[in-house]
Amino acid sequence: MSTPTPPAETITALARRYRLELDMGKDNTAEWVLVPGVTEFTPKIEPTQQDVTTYDAEGWVEQTVTMLAWSIEVTIAHRAHPTTGAFNAAQEALRKASMAFGAKSYVRVRYYDRNGAADAYAGTALVTWEPAGGGPDAVDTVKITLTGSGPLAEITNPAAGGQPPVSKALKAVA
Repeated sequence: MSTPTPPAETITALARRYRLELDMGKDNTAEWVLVPGVTEFTPKIEPTQQDVTTYDAEGWVEQTVTMLAWSIEVTIAHRAHPTTGAFNAAQEALRKASMAFGAKSYVRVRYYDRNGAADAYAGTALVTWEPAGGGPDAVDTVKITLTGSGPLAEITNPAAGGQPPVSKALKAVA
């Protein structure tokens, strides 16, 4: 028996490799804007499994996937303009969607590996906005849950081939 060749992939990826963007466009024209202040990011895909066991399985359970559900749990540092005190527009759009009904309760989001790896997705989601609260020494953080409505589509990574695109939110600061 031979010794397997060690894998070439020996560097551990960092959790901060993800970038989250919100579509702030109007009239069906996408305008992707950075959601700033992300301190934690957890994308999830959860399968619904159904038992399909028959007598032919000889006592072993058989399963099949019948549906997929996706969500993103993200914690953000709530950002405000240093002079006006106005909250970040992308963060505000998420907060407002969390309190809306019908079409206004949905947002389009995408996330991708900011280093250009082929790990990029987009979809439509409902928003849950949960401020963390805290004592007088705490910073204002918010847990946001984006619950997918429909498919999470694999997309071409916008950062493939170099740096991630500069959003309008970043251009305004420059």
